[in-house]
Amino acid sequence: MVIVFVLYFIATFALGLWQARKTKSQSDFVLGGKKLPGWMLALSERATGESAWLLLGLTGFIYTTGLSGIWTGVGCLIGIASAWIILARKFRAEAETYKAMTMPEYFAAKFSAKANLIRILSTGIIVFFFVFYVGAQFAGAGKTIQQTFGFSPVWGMIISAAVILGYATFGGFVSVVAVDALQSVLMLITLVVTPIIILIKVFSSPVSLSQAFAAAGPGYGSLTGGLAGFAAGLMIFNNLAWVFGYLGGLPQLNARFMGMKDDRNVRTGRDIAVAWTIIAYSGVVVIGLGAQVLYGPKAVADTEMILPYLLNNLFPGWLAALLLAGAVAAMISTAESMLLVAATSISEDVYKGILKKGQARDKTLLFISRAATVSVGILGLVLALTTKNLIYSIVSYAWAGIGCSFAPAVLLSFYWDRFSAPGVVTALAAGLVSTVVWMLAGWDATITARASTFVIAMTLAVLVTLLTGKKSVPKTARSLD
Repeated sequence: MVIVFVLYFIATFALGLWQARKTKSQSDFVLGGKKLPGWMLALSERATGESAWLLLGLTGFIYTTGLSGIWTGVGCLIGIASAWIILARKFRAEAETYKAMTMPEYFAAKFSAKANLIRILSTGIIVFFFVFYVGAQFAGAGKTIQQTFGFSPVWGMIISAAVILGYATFGGFVSVVAVDALQSVLMLITLVVTPIIILIKVFSSPVSLSQAFAAAGPGYGSLTGGLAGFAAGLMIFNNLAWVFGYLGGLPQLNARFMGMKDDRNVRTGRDIAVAWTIIAYSGVVVIGLGAQVLYGPKAVADTEMILPYLLNNLFPGWLAALLLAGAVAAMISTAESMLLVAATSISEDVYKGILKKGQARDKTLLFISRAATVSVGILGLVLALTTKNLIYSIVSYAWAGIGCSFAPAVLLSFYWDRFSAPGVVTALAAGLVSTVVWMLAGWDATITARASTFVIAMTLAVLVTLLTGKKSVPKTARSLD
């Protein structure tokens, strides 16, 4: 198992460095020069979108809560499909029109009246919440390696961080997408092979589904978690609320849309991404519920370790290690993409856009991007080493803060001609503040911040836009509609 894992890390590192040869400029580092094919960007987007949260967090959540946890998967599927079917082409076109390589750069170009404030605010949101997100991925890698080999999770976090920072720092977008495509295939293998074996074991088990669900606790076998009326509706809504972040609010995923060469590649990517999501989420549901049938409710002390536990018990060591590499792949692909987005926001939007007024040298930007990648990565590693929170909880917090700050601004920017610069600032600021306040006040336990933040940011952005007058939209932007 150790040999397989070592070979996996070596292969990942080598592929990233090999692809790094193609990174010659800041444009290559940020979006790969818009030269990458749609199928590769789609696989990269899925690997980036599905982190430790999917393979560890969601499997553990379904293992713990039962059938009611499926609503989370439904919300994510709706969000992913909506992003690819409705928003992807618009992202590509808008990025082309405004010559933007990052989300802050796009907003600043389209709403130039508040360009500097938009750059600072949006970059601050990205860096702040991405540190949490990256930390969750490092924590997931550490926990997986601990469960597999018995090593201290600290070593797992440090090794994962070193591998990611090694190639992401040099290769940028080109290296990240190439590695992501490999990671995406590994993840899908894990989420197909494991459920098939689990189903074979479940159907041959003397314990029936109904018996296992009853032993797991009240409401485990119910889509409403045993709740009724308003309480059931609220629970379903809270789980479905993951959909809001996907509606244009995730810069690490939007970068794949912005990097598409043309609409034909967008269509190819859409088909691959939606099919991948249906297969992967179905596999996660089978893993979570099947583990309950095969091993009962107390198989592991940490429920987010149910997948590594299953793999170690169902497969020979070498195969378990290979499939576990798929779980680690999810964490690495997400962490590297977020590091890249945070770093390029610092170099493109703060250094070039504000400090140098668009006159920065390309080599200098490339150096700053790489230095920022390392800096954000170290902050994420420190967070991973010091936090005790579950991956599911950390990602939920970051998801609300990032997704529901950007999503209202993106949707209004795309589809409302009157939307103005003050409206953009309001959406971003309201998303940031409401997420932090909502989580600190503990209101997330009743109504999730993933929904409340979106509603607050959207409502205030609309009100401020109406109060500040009509915006004059450039003809180039109108021509896209």
